[in-house]
Amino acid sequence: MAPIEIYTWPTPNGHKIHIALEELGLPYNVHAVDIGKGEQFQPAFLKISPNNKIPAIVDPDGPDGQPIALMESGAILIYLAEKTGKLLPPDLRGRTTVMSWLMFQMGGVGPMLGQVHHFRHYAPEPLPYAIQRYTNETTRLYRVMDQRLGEAAYLGGDDYSIADIATFPWIRSWEKQGQDLAAHPHLQRWFEAIAARPAVERGLKVLAERSRTQPITDQEREILFGAKQLDRRS
Repeated sequence: MAPIEIYTWPTPNGHKIHIALEELGLPYNVHAVDIGKGEQFQPAFLKISPNNKIPAIVDPDGPDGQPIALMESGAILIYLAEKTGKLLPPDLRGRTTVMSWLMFQMGGVGPMLGQVHHFRHYAPEPLPYAIQRYTNETTRLYRVMDQRLGEAAYLGGDDYSIADIATFPWIRSWEKQGQDLAAHPHLQRWFEAIAARPAVERGLKVLAERSRTQPITDQEREILFGAKQLDRRS
């Protein structure tokens, strides 16, 4: 089996795919895309990910043996699960439940926790309304997950799935999100169990040496959030 080529960076969305590849035992080659330097706007990457976002993959052994390129972490997770027949239930009821919680992450947890990170740590000046708005919404989402995990071992039910893989990396920074994980005991139980999985530990090591350790610079802020996003790409 030819290795999957993954274009990525050590962010929550990047770690989703690192973890999935490790859990599924698929071979892969890592291509670092330094989003702080604007490497996501390079023409070669845009051919794979037109939305200039990581992660993206190219699978040389795609459907019918032909290569396939995919963007969007949720779509990649579904593809990898279907490719291997793992981490996604085969029955319609189980599959639908997992997909519901995957969409909950893609449409709620990711965007809202991304906003709380932005306004608490990346905005050039504090905006109290935005900080309160997104911190409160993050707390609400934590409560939704905590209630669900009081009913089931995992978000999708009895079995670990791509819904858990998608959500876990976003909860790792709970303190930076203004949250108290201990206030959500079922979520904490789930988080600690997933963090202890060997494949998760390996996935989190991918590009770990490139993780952010310093405050964002003005140049990085412009590249990530400023008018640089609006430049036309050839």
